[in-house]
Amino acid sequence: MSQAQHKIAVIGAGSWATALVKMFCNNVEQLQWWIRSQETLNFINRYHHNPNYLSSVELDIEKIEAGNDLRKVVAGADILVMAIPAAFLKESIAALTSEDLKGKIIFSAIKGIVPEDNLIVAEFFNTKYHLPFSSIGVIAGPCHAEEVALEKLSYLTIASQNTEAASYLASQISCRYIKTTVSDDIYGTEYSAVLKNVFAIAAGICHGLSYGDNFQSVLVSNGIQEIKRFVDTVHPITRDINSSAYLGDLLVTAYSQFSRNRTFGGMVGKGYSVKAAQLEMNMVAEGYYAVKCIHELNKTYRVDMPITDAVYRILYEKMAPAIEIKLLTERLS
Repeated sequence: MSQAQHKIAVIGAGSWATALVKMFCNNVEQLQWWIRSQETLNFINRYHHNPNYLSSVELDIEKIEAGNDLRKVVAGADILVMAIPAAFLKESIAALTSEDLKGKIIFSAIKGIVPEDNLIVAEFFNTKYHLPFSSIGVIAGPCHAEEVALEKLSYLTIASQNTEAASYLASQISCRYIKTTVSDDIYGTEYSAVLKNVFAIAAGICHGLSYGDNFQSVLVSNGIQEIKRFVDTVHPITRDINSSAYLGDLLVTAYSQFSRNRTFGGMVGKGYSVKAAQLEMNMVAEGYYAVKCIHELNKTYRVDMPITDAVYRILYEKMAPAIEIKLLTERLS
């Protein structure tokens, strides 16, 4: 894949999309950016900042061709980077057809499962838009958008069966404060990115209930074991679950002050209803949707997942967090 011939488009305008735009602008000459809201689009074009997310980041508007016509933005790019919350992906790209995506390479920066279909994003594009897996990839952490905004050293994993495409995208993201690793483990990387949000909610609930660091360490170490059991069942290949793409991503999401899933869980642990926590945050906690999807999927796989089950019962069956976590403590070691 030639290093100079491919046009990239970022689809979405949230915090992670904005961080990706910032990263790409270090390397590309021209970047396409789909922004649904005309108001947001106008603001960015005029003031060079996203008014809603990472508003401190000054965007290199000379390199950005932003628009709200999705099909036009897609038509003008070879590589599409999807950065829309999984819960809203189908609705957001409903105007696209398989023909629109034919010949495109898609990288998902989405850390969730498409609800109702219960598909990771790679499977969704393969199943619904008939894209071969060789044209699909995943951008995973460990990395928070807020630290990218501050230009703090961060690492990203670019996963695809098409290692040439993954290497190309990695070269377009890499910069002074971003280091990249290339992987071929789409399933493991994406499911890990989904599950770590569930465990970050669990960590937040426990923090809200005043459990200390000693217990949090046990929770997280059990969490990585739970991820390993699940991904090894769903897609059994040789992988080092302790590498950054898996364990690193879990650690930063479970412990970071920037983790919206941990924040959401903390509010639930302190007594907020799910709805009240969602309204007050004004951001999407992917783990809320993901835990229901994983719960449904695991009816088939039957993997032992006590932490996931506990979070599901708290969020969807309205079990008391204090009781559910107390029961969970008897299952962990």
